[in-house]
Amino acid sequence: MASVFLLQRTQFIPAPLQQAWDFFSNPNNLAKITPPYMRFTVTSPPDDRKVYPGQVITYTVCPLMGIPLEWMTEIVHVRDGAYFVDEQRVGPYRLWHHQHHFREVPGGVEMTDTIHYRLPLGWLGRLAHTLFVRRQLENLFAYRYRVVQEYFG
Repeated sequence: MASVFLLQRTQFIPAPLQQAWDFFSNPNNLAKITPPYMRFTVTSPPDDRKVYPGQVITYTVCPLMGIPLEWMTEIVHVRDGAYFVDEQRVGPYRLWHHQHHFREVPGGVEMTDTIHYRLPLGWLGRLAHTLFVRRQLENLFAYRYRVVQEYFG
């Protein structure tokens, strides 16, 4: 049985809901919250619209040893100001389902990322998860946490 892993992170953002939503629902801001060593680049045509169901976003990213990978996600669900969900269509994961939830709280917004993911290659994928994938995702979200705090701080 293949393992489906879960990563969940919650962050308080000291900003109005609309400001947080505007930032995170704009795919052009993804590179700003991704560590520079990953060389994350949006490759889909420029689109100044906020996320919408059916939107396809393509990127290149170098998560491991500088090797570039193509990644394509589709925005599958959006509730304006509340949440959006992206799913990988092409990329390094066998499954990638990423929920972004926003909730107004006193003094700002509580943002929760919930990611269900599965790696390819059966037991080799599980080993890779144990050796470096989990740690890399945790480091990515730790970086994102710091950048978001600085940006909205």
